[in-house]
Amino acid sequence: MTTTVAFLGLGAMGTPMAANLTQAGFRLRVWNRTPHPQRVPRGAWSASSPREAAEGAAFAITMLANDDAVEAVTNGPEGLLAGLDTHGVHLGMSTVSPGLSRRLAEAHREWGSAYVAAPVFGRPDAAKNKALWIVTGGEPSDLERCRPVLEALGQGIFHMGSPAEAGLAKLVGNFLLAATIEALGEALTLAEKGGIDPARFHEMLVTTLFGSPVVNNYGLKIIRGEFLPAGFALPLGLKDLLLARAAGRELGVPLPLADLITRHINDSIARGRTDYDFAGFTQVIREAAGLPEVKR
Repeated sequence: MTTTVAFLGLGAMGTPMAANLTQAGFRLRVWNRTPHPQRVPRGAWSASSPREAAEGAAFAITMLANDDAVEAVTNGPEGLLAGLDTHGVHLGMSTVSPGLSRRLAEAHREWGSAYVAAPVFGRPDAAKNKALWIVTGGEPSDLERCRPVLEALGQGIFHMGSPAEAGLAKLVGNFLLAATIEALGEALTLAEKGGIDPARFHEMLVTTLFGSPVVNNYGLKIIRGEFLPAGFALPLGLKDLLLARAAGRELGVPLPLADLITRHINDSIARGRTDYDFAGFTQVIREAAGLPEVKR
């Protein structure tokens, strides 16, 4: 019998993820806040509400922008929780706060269904190529039920414990990503200001001690000014930094680097770069050093 999956959120990440599920043989029901018929994968059925999408589904996946969006889609008379039966699993694949993960897990326990947090590392191209890294939190038995769905979307699964712990792991990972971009922006600016060819310097970095997908890919974006179109736009990065800082305050961990990066992102948005990719905040570092903005 074909498994039915509800997929809620057909954005830059959700659209290719939903398409991969249909290609893997799942029966798919989709819903998006703003109707975009061109984003509905071939063979999928477009529901009129989250509740309608989730009714009778074995799994309901949320891939949405922030806490407010996930809560709105989950709760209420037309939310997915009202449609999901007691054997269903809500797979939360959005990057949200640990507090929301705790609330969702409790709401599903009270309803009789299950909640598994499964935020992802990867950009839209990774989503298209089924190459996401998935961080999970929830009951091991529920995770095993979800495994065929997750394996259709990603290249690896890392279980972190509870849903809140999975959410925190994703935030910490995104903070480290932002910190690496900040360091790259500063290092490349210093090298260029000192007369070193940025491309040659970057080649040295990735060939020696600093080779990694982040340094390689984001370094090239910074050097070339490849910030449009955005795979991960600055406002989403800002949201994640704010969530990481809030987690730091809750746990008593100062995050001065996160404070600096937040200021750089806010400065970038104030300068009209709202649509820039995440690495675009490094342009304010260049400008502070008296170098012009790099534009592709």
